[in-house]
Amino acid sequence: MGVQTETWFVRMPLTDRQVKALKPAEKSYKRGDSGSLFLLVMPNGSKYWRWKYRIAGKEKTFSIGVYPEVSLAEARSKRDSARLCLKQGVDPSVELGSIARPRLDQVLSFEDLYEQWFEVKMADRTETYRSRLRRQFENHILPKLGHLEAKAIKPPMLLECLRTLEAKGKLETASRMKQAVDRVFKYGIACAVVDSSPAYGLEGALRTAKPKHHAAITDSSGAAKLMKDIESYQGKYTTRAALKMSALLFVRPYELRHMEWSEIDFARNRWQIPAAKMKMREPLIVPLAWQATQILESLRSFSDGKYVFAGGRSSSKPMSENCVRSALRRLGYSNDEMTAHGFRAMARTLIDEELRYRPDWIELQLAHAVGGSLGRAYNRTQHIEGRTEMMQRWADYLDQLRDDEEAFHGH
Repeated sequence: MGVQTETWFVRMPLTDRQVKALKPAEKSYKRGDSGSLFLLVMPNGSKYWRWKYRIAGKEKTFSIGVYPEVSLAEARSKRDSARLCLKQGVDPSVELGSIARPRLDQVLSFEDLYEQWFEVKMADRTETYRSRLRRQFENHILPKLGHLEAKAIKPPMLLECLRTLEAKGKLETASRMKQAVDRVFKYGIACAVVDSSPAYGLEGALRTAKPKHHAAITDSSGAAKLMKDIESYQGKYTTRAALKMSALLFVRPYELRHMEWSEIDFARNRWQIPAAKMKMREPLIVPLAWQATQILESLRSFSDGKYVFAGGRSSSKPMSENCVRSALRRLGYSNDEMTAHGFRAMARTLIDEELRYRPDWIELQLAHAVGGSLGRAYNRTQHIEGRTEMMQRWADYLDQLRDDEEAFHGH
């Protein structure tokens, strides 16, 4: 079980003088040392030692301490201890941290509590989600609250942080961060290290953001033009295939980009997405119409890695999240007309209004939570025969729209 180092760490080791001289910037930034050790510099001038590592296929970050309380030499020593744990198959965040040993009389900073919560509660989330959430905490919450004792943080102090976001027009981010901080404190309450959450009582204190919807084409004539345009796309073959599959399968963009060959059941024409990749944390079966299977067969000669849609620079990484969006821009569709996520709204509307399939089948295929006596745990296989028919009918409908936008209305 080795330690993997990212490219931004490949640099000359830091010196004491360099560490002392690092100045805060408008946003937090990192300065790498050796062996994946790095220093996180916050906008308020605080400096935190971190060590990045992988265990069981997951990337994690081990908190070492705050500079100058923890010197460069001490940080390297603690990194070496953590690396030794890792070589022995033990997660250093658990063995050397305080995750397993919270106490009510323990003086925990909010950052310490946040790190414990993050390692325990975010362990099964996707790396994209983990990285985005960590970045939001580092930019918006930790600079003002991280160094404070968790038990001493009161609602007005959290509100001040959130008001800063609100003043910048980031209303959705402010709302999300309030909820995330609340989850951190609820974890602390469960571990008996804090007795209340400063997010409690802030309901109504923040301005409400107007809901934003992903731009989408939801009429048959617009869908017909889109499918014609995709068919004539002059870029990379794999990008055109991703555009077609976005329309055929209408899964979330993240799920499509991370499609793996091992998940494709060609014998039964199904794509079985594991729960770890799903937003609702439930596995999903995606029936594959013959058009989708044909595209997958054609892609086999383009892929020599685990991902069906591999990145352009490395077959070990998935396609960029901007790939489909950029292709739509090249086809002449602005961000206000159509997005990668918009294929889902297009399918949801047209399968309902034009093909007249049951709304609950559509919601199941969109991997939305569907109520009922069977519960979410059974949704993976619920109505699979009906959904298989629906997905084939949808693929045929798209072909018909592409070839003749006047035809093929109704079921």
